[in-house]
Amino acid sequence: MEEAFTSLAGGLAVAIQPMNLLFALIGVLLGTAVGVLPGIGPALTVALLLPITFKLDPAGSIIMFAGIYYGGMYGGSTTAILINAPGESASMATALEGNLMAKAGRGGPALATAAIGSFVAGTIATLGLTLLAPYLVDIAVSFGPEDYFALMCVAFVTVSATFGDSPIRGLTSLFIGLMLGLVGIDLLSGQTRLSFGVQALYDGVEVTTLAVGLFAVGEALYVASRRHIQEERLEAIRGSLWMTREDWKRSWKPWLRGTAYGFPIGALPAGGAEIPTFLSYATERRLTKHPEDFGKGAIEGVAGPEAANNAAAAGTLVPLLTLGLPTSATAAMLLAGFQQYNLNPGPLLFAERPEVVWGLIASLFIANGMLLVLNLPLVGLWVRLLAIPQPWLYAGILVFATMGTIAANPSPVELMMLTVFGALGFLMRRFDYPIAPVIVGLILGPIAESQLRRALSISLGDPMTLLQSPISATLLAIALLALVAPFFLKGLGRFRAVED
Repeated sequence: MEEAFTSLAGGLAVAIQPMNLLFALIGVLLGTAVGVLPGIGPALTVALLLPITFKLDPAGSIIMFAGIYYGGMYGGSTTAILINAPGESASMATALEGNLMAKAGRGGPALATAAIGSFVAGTIATLGLTLLAPYLVDIAVSFGPEDYFALMCVAFVTVSATFGDSPIRGLTSLFIGLMLGLVGIDLLSGQTRLSFGVQALYDGVEVTTLAVGLFAVGEALYVASRRHIQEERLEAIRGSLWMTREDWKRSWKPWLRGTAYGFPIGALPAGGAEIPTFLSYATERRLTKHPEDFGKGAIEGVAGPEAANNAAAAGTLVPLLTLGLPTSATAAMLLAGFQQYNLNPGPLLFAERPEVVWGLIASLFIANGMLLVLNLPLVGLWVRLLAIPQPWLYAGILVFATMGTIAANPSPVELMMLTVFGALGFLMRRFDYPIAPVIVGLILGPIAESQLRRALSISLGDPMTLLQSPISATLLAIALLALVAPFFLKGLGRFRAVED
């Protein structure tokens, strides 16, 4: 524990450098702004910024990306409360009671409990990340190539099953990413694969081009294709922004309970923020001393889920930083940000570039404080962002995406690939295929392939080596269980429906 706090102190020295403080401030401002805008999440924003940050300092850029991540979680609660339009799926539980509070003229206290709960949960969860990360790194250092390959299999299956409603669609998205990961020169044999004689593809598919195409261009095309969009009614903020003594009394326990749900579940490889937010909402509804308020605007129903949401956001950084496993779309984009600087999150990064990892963790405490200070006084500004017409917004995104990609890699082939990936992103959104597994497949696919080949070369081609290591065998069993379980549960549900 003492070692963790010593490392954190070193990270704080990096995080408080003026330039890094500026990056953190830009990140939280951008993150809050995009969280407020319906349909634009932190994953899309990080994707847009990847091409224009490739020449910046790695520590500063990653601090900014993490600020966007935290800011997006804060900003999502504003739209959820004021127009009943959660910017992120994790804000859906907040919208249930938050919008009813706004309609009852208590939008101010709803926004206040969301902001303060986010700060409390984010601070506690970041402290949990500080304490937990070194232990996981110590375990991961003992992994052999076969163990890493098995861990990648767990990541592939859980990411495919977690995102979207259908495991088959998730696996299809993952397969697209794995195929794209094969493009380029095979480092072992020196042969080109799936490059079709195009010299620009010899270095493989750029993760930034894929991310910008799928997230930004695909999202803009998808929004443009929806001609009949229901107009959301903005609830005006009436009365005081601050919470009464009774509001504080009813909020502080839900903040702590939400944190207790969010951080551990977010830290699981198959975690995410949706499960803890709804668990928190259900718990507060069961434990409340004011059951008559639920369904009319109960402050506990905002405080708990919003705390769980932000704690889960910090929790997702645990598997990302210690094992290199992204468990959310934004975490996948953060992984792409690391890859952009040839940094691979995992135990070796803690040893090789501690200033980047611990600087990032320390900056989360600073970003959390910045968000609390900025959110409530500037709520009027954030609400005005909702007046930006969507055609202007998405036209700007398309221009920004194109210019960023050209600046990062001035090549006609890159521009054509951006167009193709944009069309693919649109089709995937249109037919409800999750996008994050494609990014995960492209980034982790080559790593999994290299670890598998290393394991097989050490064992002279014996595939049983994958089952001889206890860690590898356990992880492969977990991957198999995670792959089969959704189909089994779906079949069981159909069987019961027929029986009834």
